[in-house]
Amino acid sequence: MERRVADGRTSDVPTPVTAPEATRPTRAGLAAGLGAFLIWGVLPLYFPLLEPAGPLEIIAHRVVWSLAFCLLLLVVTRTWGSFVAVLRRPRTVAVLGLAAVLLAVNWLVYVYGVLSDHVVDAALGYFVNPLVTVALAVLVLRERLRRVQWVALGFGAAAVVVITVGYGRLPWIALVLAASFGTYGLIKNRVGRAVPALPGFAVETVVLAPLALGYLLVLAAQGSGTFGAHGSWNAVALASAGVVTTVPLLLFNSAARRLPLSVVGLIQYVTPVLQFVIGVTVGHERMPVARWAGFGLVWVALVILTVDALSTARRGRVQAPAERTDAAVSA
Repeated sequence: MERRVADGRTSDVPTPVTAPEATRPTRAGLAAGLGAFLIWGVLPLYFPLLEPAGPLEIIAHRVVWSLAFCLLLLVVTRTWGSFVAVLRRPRTVAVLGLAAVLLAVNWLVYVYGVLSDHVVDAALGYFVNPLVTVALAVLVLRERLRRVQWVALGFGAAAVVVITVGYGRLPWIALVLAASFGTYGLIKNRVGRAVPALPGFAVETVVLAPLALGYLLVLAAQGSGTFGAHGSWNAVALASAGVVTTVPLLLFNSAARRLPLSVVGLIQYVTPVLQFVIGVTVGHERMPVARWAGFGLVWVALVILTVDALSTARRGRVQAPAERTDAAVSA
């Protein structure tokens, strides 16, 4: 803190932040973001470890153990009060309940895709997700798109047509994943300013937990549940689904608070790139010409969106100092 004298008066003026101090939050945010997207990217290697549990049982365990882990974190981080406050707002709980349903659909389709050797389709879904987000901005938020964004959407639509016609079937796994996660993100964006990440996610799991727990109890009563029936390591792997689910979500929230949106938008492609590589190299999934052509169109669309977003952000940074300078001169 510096002391300055002006018109015979002294005032405290904050000392300029040094370079290391200014960049530390960005480095922490980048590490958190990369951690989240790397974990999500390697999940196709994790879910097969949970077999012979099927997709529904895996999702049920994912919900129940995520809730347990969230409740533990709420106590450790002393944010239990925020969680209770959200539960006392019925409208917010209803909105988060809708988000929870979309998230459950996304989880279920994703796990089904991984276990049925459609990891590449899952990767396509998360490549397409930014395009769906732009489309939702038009359809739901009534935003006006720039011409470049319309071109990107056109490439994305063409990609779906090419894959459907050339590959012989609609890539429904990719479309459901993109639509469910895009809509989930839209809802979270609307309520995110009023609901912190951990209490919000805890409420979502509370909404899903009764159905998930009931399903697991039915499986246990029928003797068809896999938890504890295939060795202790399988049981531990199923229980770890709570940690595997919650940690990347919290890392992503940390990154979103510390990084510019343009940076988050760029590093999010780590996830589908890893999924695509795993599907092709580990899963040996077929990549006929039509599929390559469809992915190529999607990648062109993403390049267009990314370049447009970066140029828009750059213009905003250039205009902001100029506006502050004009304001200072006029003052």
